[in-house]
Amino acid sequence: MRIATIDIGTNTILMLIADISADGSLSVVRDEQVIARLGKGVDSLRRFTPETFTRAVGFLEQFKNMADAHQAERIIAAGTSALRDAVNADEFIDYIRQKLGVKIEVLSGHREAELTYQGAISEFLVEGEEQSFAVLDIGGGSTELTTGVGSTLVSKESLQVGCVRLTERCLKTSPPSPATLEEAVGEVMSWTGKLHRLSPQTKILGVAGTATTLAAMDLGIKQYDPKLVTGHYISSAAIDQFARTLSLLTVPEMIRTFPQIQEGRADIILAGILILKECMKQLGVAGISASDRGLRFGMALHDFLLRSHKS
Repeated sequence: MRIATIDIGTNTILMLIADISADGSLSVVRDEQVIARLGKGVDSLRRFTPETFTRAVGFLEQFKNMADAHQAERIIAAGTSALRDAVNADEFIDYIRQKLGVKIEVLSGHREAELTYQGAISEFLVEGEEQSFAVLDIGGGSTELTTGVGSTLVSKESLQVGCVRLTERCLKTSPPSPATLEEAVGEVMSWTGKLHRLSPQTKILGVAGTATTLAAMDLGIKQYDPKLVTGHYISSAAIDQFARTLSLLTVPEMIRTFPQIQEGRADIILAGILILKECMKQLGVAGISASDRGLRFGMALHDFLLRSHKS
């Protein structure tokens, strides 16, 4: 069975085309992403602009054409924080459906966390082992933490702070002034206080652009390679050093210094790292392992399970 799943995030749109065999194992055919910044201005305006409609349909049309060219049996699309927050989200969803015939489901923060958890741990599960996991997903508009034992979920927490939202609220210049940096940390801490310390046996995974970009930076690789990034452990000391360095650079300087940072991510990477740092501090962990998988993988696996139960 070949399926295409599209994760329409606040900052990035990602598409997975995968073959899923009868035993549930997943083989990647294509894994694509584009920084679309759909959530630009949503935190303050609470709506998508006409320019956002046009930009989004262009990217989604490319992904739909790619899925069709690879003969995907189904295209499943889901939206997250920006679509939860925008007052004209229904208008946006209707626009995409009319233009492309693609139906978008808006996921709650908890549902997003659940599917992201299943996608992230799928590469780390070992049959017969009862490993405890925590999956931290720093998105553009929100941050989700999900814990579980194996594929069984234990807790879910959704925080209304993300790298685009934090940048637009506090980090409007680069480099930021010490005062705005302190303001940003305070904003993050007002949310991370909800989190509880993890047990030492828990394996914590970081998904989405902040964690995977940091892993690529820590590895020093110039060409992004998901096989190298997934599972790479980044210490809190290394994350602290990257935060200090980036807080002193302009966006163009970041891109020149660290080729691992995509141009469309450079202006929000510091916000993502600040969120990561404060989450790790509150959780009491000394490092985090990156996972290149996430929501789009969880969507594919969930769809497979649903159809397996029906047949």
